[in-house]
Amino acid sequence: MKKWFKESSPILAISRIVLAFSWIYQGAVPKVICRSPGEIQLLEYVIRNNELACAMVVWMGYGEIVFGAFLLVTRRGSVFLLNVIALSALLVYVAVFEPELLILPFNPLILNVSLIGMSLIAYIELKKNTGFAKR
Repeated sequence: MKKWFKESSPILAISRIVLAFSWIYQGAVPKVICRSPGEIQLLEYVIRNNELACAMVVWMGYGEIVFGAFLLVTRRGSVFLLNVIALSALLVYVAVFEPELLILPFNPLILNVSLIGMSLIAYIELKKNTGFAKR
């Protein structure tokens, strides 16, 4: 792991760590460990079965943990652009189904916009470091 960070700029390394931590934490704590009712409620807008929604939240959590770990090691700039698209889509989803969440402290708008910014920084740094971000 040390090798990957040694080959990249400090800005890219910090961006990767922040993004990975965010995805891993958001996958592990509110989805896998605590099974937040809010996470389940958000998913129940598209999956009407509570039992299935609960199971899907856990699997989504595992997926987020894996994606977070992947952000630490990938050399593909397209993954960071995919992250921008995913975070934008998640933000739209929340805005449509639970708009009241957007006025809370530390809300999804602030989190997602910050992570989108970090993803763009990582993409630019990766592109700079490799001459062109691998797709």
